[in-house]
Amino acid sequence: MTSASSWLADFLSPRRAALLSLPLLALLGAGPARADLRMCNMTGSRIGIALGYRDSGGWVTEGWWNLSAKGCETLLKGALAARFYYVFAVDYDRGGEWSGRSLMCTRDREFTIRGVEDCLARGYDRNGFFEVDTGEQKSWTIQLTDPGRSGP
Repeated sequence: MTSASSWLADFLSPRRAALLSLPLLALLGAGPARADLRMCNMTGSRIGIALGYRDSGGWVTEGWWNLSAKGCETLLKGALAARFYYVFAVDYDRGGEWSGRSLMCTRDREFTIRGVEDCLARGYDRNGFFEVDTGEQKSWTIQLTDPGRSGP
């Protein structure tokens, strides 16, 4: 017959302790993975961001996110549903913009607009957005830099 302390010592042998701790470590590390679309403003200016993307209902444009100089913001929370996103940005301090060839609807104040056709006829502005290819990743960060400079 073994004593309780002998049984406990045998039960908690290094090998058994290691085996018992594996499920506990797996549970501790099993938190949800963070997946978002983020924008980082790597410039020295305050900027405004408009975002375009395609969801199950068609094309959507949203704006404005205001980013401080050297600041970051989450634009969309959760796993990315599309491969391509489109960005139009305005430099509030120095003027100018980051734009592209994909025409989408915007407006001067906060907005969510469905569809990219007939922007002007529907009372919206029309701006060119540049394309961001996320490569079908579930999380992505866009770094906006001064023209002619690359991000870190």
